[in-house]
Amino acid sequence: MLAAQASMSAIEIQIGGFGGQGVILAGLTLGRGLALYEDYHVSLTQSFGPEARGSACSVQLIVSDAPILYPYLSRPDVLVTLSQEAFRRFAPQVREGGRLLVEETLVRPEGVRPDLRLWAVPATRLAEELGRKIVLNMVVVGFFAAVTGLLRPESARRAVSESVPLGTEALNLAAFEKGYACGVSRLAAAGAETAFRPLPLTGRS
Repeated sequence: MLAAQASMSAIEIQIGGFGGQGVILAGLTLGRGLALYEDYHVSLTQSFGPEARGSACSVQLIVSDAPILYPYLSRPDVLVTLSQEAFRRFAPQVREGGRLLVEETLVRPEGVRPDLRLWAVPATRLAEELGRKIVLNMVVVGFFAAVTGLLRPESARRAVSESVPLGTEALNLAAFEKGYACGVSRLAAAGAETAFRPLPLTGRS
């Protein structure tokens, strides 16, 4: 359904992984870019396991061009998984025709429904090329921006610069660019659209 019908429209996004991967910061960065530089209404909720590092965590965003009255996901339109546990737990909940983004080293996407569009990003490898595995989350932000078209690259870059710790902006922006270039390349290889336009908002009742 097109964004013009948006008084009843929203996109649901979920990012899942484990503590220490920067899952929450990735969600906050995307939320900042969408809310401040794409003029969407955005809500964000997050969940953690009993331990912060190494335990399961996820962040959920609702993105709409109208005020958001209920901030919790029903079924995500876009799911990003950075661990096998997150994939097993959340992939069955993705909405029909949704998009599934996985970290290709850490996730084996078995049993993916045929109605889903699957994209894999070598986020760990690309981050290691920069010498800091910890920036894999900003690689994912760049890849997300490229393959969904939900926010423009310039909006995402501003959000990255404003979201990461002071003094790490250059490193994180380099990670973003690696992820973004990977996404553009994989879109081209698949013969998919590369125009930067909003992902059509899905109708909600």
